[in-house]
Amino acid sequence: MSMSLFYQKCRVAVYCGNLSVKITKRLIYTHKMSEKPTVPMTNGFESKTPFLIGVAGGTASGKSTVCQRIMEKLGQQHKEQTERRVVCISQDSFYRTLTTSERLRAERGQFNFDHPDAFDDKKLLAVLKDILDGKKVEVPEYDYITNSISNRSHTIYPADVVLIEGILVFYFKEVRELFHMKLFVDTDSDTRLARRVPRDIMERGRDLEQVLNQYMNFVKPAFEEFCLPTKKFADVIIPRGADNLVAIDLIVQHISEYLKQKPTDKSQLYPGLSTPIPSSPHRAGKSGRPH
Repeated sequence: MSMSLFYQKCRVAVYCGNLSVKITKRLIYTHKMSEKPTVPMTNGFESKTPFLIGVAGGTASGKSTVCQRIMEKLGQQHKEQTERRVVCISQDSFYRTLTTSERLRAERGQFNFDHPDAFDDKKLLAVLKDILDGKKVEVPEYDYITNSISNRSHTIYPADVVLIEGILVFYFKEVRELFHMKLFVDTDSDTRLARRVPRDIMERGRDLEQVLNQYMNFVKPAFEEFCLPTKKFADVIIPRGADNLVAIDLIVQHISEYLKQKPTDKSQLYPGLSTPIPSSPHRAGKSGRPH
């Protein structure tokens, strides 16, 4: 049967040597709803409402690496696309098409790609709703060198867990309310800049002056105005990104427990919780955006 999920907040403190990592975590329990019957998915597993996990954080904070670590620890990284039970999507695939004047500004490093207006949030919302409905979707690939959506795309097959990472995945309210779990990768700003500079030079063909100017004029101010405030929406905050093995292991353990359950057994995942459960955010029809 299709499922809806609900969370009850609690705070978990993990102590490792001299390190103290506090993680805001939400325990999951589920409720069977009398909707459509379970049907086989293309990857051979029974169908259930996909578990959407949003992964936000500043530029070069390690969002992609955190997702990769999760995929690796779950043994999903090297599986065929049709066999994966856990998949990952980047918000960068949903940059909107630039106008001619915007493209010229982007070539000079004078376009703000970290502003909410740079994204096609309606397209992202539509794709996530299709994923929640168990549909196969096509996600475009973004070309960072030409600053445009390429002609290539990759197919996302129905999966049990879908990770969506990006700097502003929590900014758009309609998108944010679809997530069942929200992670914020919290990495020091100096570390993020030190990672971004060589990445943009070596992988994206930028020169040092352009990278630094863009960071100071657009990236840093946009992070403080649009990205950082969304940290308050996170269920789990991951200090130091992928280096925080304790936090990643806790998340992986949580996802593993979810994957072990059959749709009909989900209500037993956390049997101690018995509060009435609302429908999923998508089906509840919540809408609206902050700007």
